[in-house]
Amino acid sequence: MRELFAFSGILSHPLPMLRVMFASTNSVALVGVEARAVRVEAHVGGGEKGRLNVVGLPDTAVREAKDRVMAAMSVAGYRFPPKTVTVNLAPADLPKSGSAYDLPIALALLAAAGEIPKGACQVVALGELALDGSIRPARGGLGAAIVASDMGIPCLLPPGAAEEASMVSSAKVQMAGSLGAAIAAALGEGDFRPLPPAEPPTVPMPDLSEVRGQPLAKRALEVAAAGGHHLLLSGTPGSGKTMLARCMPSVLPPLDEKAALEVAQVWSAAGRARPSLFQPPIRSPHHTATTAAVIGGGSGIPVPGEISMAHRGVLFLDELGEYPPSLLDGLRQPLEEGQVTIARKGVSVTFPAMVQLVAATNPCPCGYHGDDRQGCTCSDRMIQRYRRRLSGPLVDRFDIRVKVARVDPDAMIGPPEEPSIEVAKRIAAAREAQELRGARNRNLSRTALDSLEVTLGARRLVEGALRHGGLTGRGFDRVRRLSRTIADLDGSIAVDEPHAAEALALRGLG
Repeated sequence: MRELFAFSGILSHPLPMLRVMFASTNSVALVGVEARAVRVEAHVGGGEKGRLNVVGLPDTAVREAKDRVMAAMSVAGYRFPPKTVTVNLAPADLPKSGSAYDLPIALALLAAAGEIPKGACQVVALGELALDGSIRPARGGLGAAIVASDMGIPCLLPPGAAEEASMVSSAKVQMAGSLGAAIAAALGEGDFRPLPPAEPPTVPMPDLSEVRGQPLAKRALEVAAAGGHHLLLSGTPGSGKTMLARCMPSVLPPLDEKAALEVAQVWSAAGRARPSLFQPPIRSPHHTATTAAVIGGGSGIPVPGEISMAHRGVLFLDELGEYPPSLLDGLRQPLEEGQVTIARKGVSVTFPAMVQLVAATNPCPCGYHGDDRQGCTCSDRMIQRYRRRLSGPLVDRFDIRVKVARVDPDAMIGPPEEPSIEVAKRIAAAREAQELRGARNRNLSRTALDSLEVTLGARRLVEGALRHGGLTGRGFDRVRRLSRTIADLDGSIAVDEPHAAEALALRGLG
C-alpha cells in the first residue's frame, strides 16, 4: 500500500519536458534496378560525448560514414554536437550498402543539432563526403531522381551523379560539389540552376563497310538485327566473325526514351555510366569471367551482370567454346524469360535481360577443322571435348547458325562495300512492320505465328523439316519467326516459300 502511494506521488509530479533534437531527410536504396526511398533519421541526445551510431542494417561502408561526416562538418565550419547521435536508415529491414548515405546523414545530423534549418532536409540527397568537405559521386543518382520525382521534392546530387539523373525530365535536380554548397542549394540560396537534359554523346562503332566479302554472314547479321534473333557465327580464325558481331550495334535503331531510361537504370545499379544514352549497348565479357560477373550476383544486395547491362542491346560472347559449360547453361533461362532473378541472404532481386545474343566460335581448339587451306592439328578426342562445352539446348536457342568461310582475296582488296547506314534503313523498315503487330518477331507466340499469313509452299517446307527430324519443337517456332523477319525485310505481307527456305538455310538446315 505504501508503494502505491509513493507511485501516485510520482505521477502527480510529471517529468520536465525534454527538448527533442530530431530531424530527417531522404535518400535512396537500389534493390536490383528498383529505387526505394530511404528515410534518414537523426536524433541528438545525452550519453557519451561526440559519439555517432548508425543503425538500419548498414554495411561496413555505411558504418564508416561517421568519420567522413565528422571531418567534412569540421571543414565546412560546423560543430559536431557533444552528445550521442543516433542515425536510423529506415526501413530498418532493408540492407543499406555503399558510401552514398554520407550527405543525407550530414544534413539530418546538422538539422537535428540546430546547426542548419530543418528546411534543408526537404530533399532526396546522395553522395560520398571526402575529408576536405567535397562530395564524390555515388551509385544510384538516377534512382534518386526517380524517387525525388515521385515525392515531389528536389534531388541533391554531386557532379557525375547529377548528369545521370538529368535523364528524368520530371525531377528537379540540383548539383553541389561540397557540403557547404549542398546546404546552400537545399535552402534555395546561391545560383543553382537545374541541369539541362543530357545530350547523347557520339560513340564510334565499327561499320559494315569495313567488312570485306562474307555475303552470307552479312545477310545473317541483317536478318538477326531486324527480328532480334540470336546469332551463332562459326568459322576459322581471321574470317571476320568478331568484326561482324561488333558491327551489330551500328545497324540497330536507336533506343527510345523509355528504353534508354531502362538501360540507364541497370547501369546505375551497377555503378557504371552509360557511354551513349540512346545507342543500344553491346557487352563482350571475356571467357574467363565468372558466372556472377555474367549473370549477376555479389555479396549483400546483388548487382547486375553483363547480361543485364546488355539489356535492349547485344551480348557478344567471343570464343564461345572457351566459356565454362556451367556459365553457358546458366544463360538459357534468362534468354528465354528476358530477365534474371538472383537471391542473396533473403534478398531476391530481378534484373531485366532482354538481350540479343551474338556468339562466335571456332570449329575446334586450333580453329582449322574442315579448312581447305590449313590442316587441323586437333585429335578427334580434343574436338569432341571442345564441342561438348556447347550443350544441345543452348545451341537450339540460336535462331541463326552460319559458317563463316575464309575471306575471298578479291573481296579483301576490293572497294568498300555497303555501309551500315544503308542496312540500318532496311532494318528500321522491318521493325516498323513488327511494331504494328505489337511484338518483335523473336517474341511472337505460337498463337500469333498461327494467325499470320503464310503461303502453302512455305508451310509445307517448314513442316517437312519438322517431320524429317531436322527441327525440334522449339526450332519449329524459331524458323517460323525467322521466316516472318525475312518477309518483313522483303516488304511482303505473307511468308512465301523463298522466305522459309532462307530461314532454314540460316538455321543450318538448307
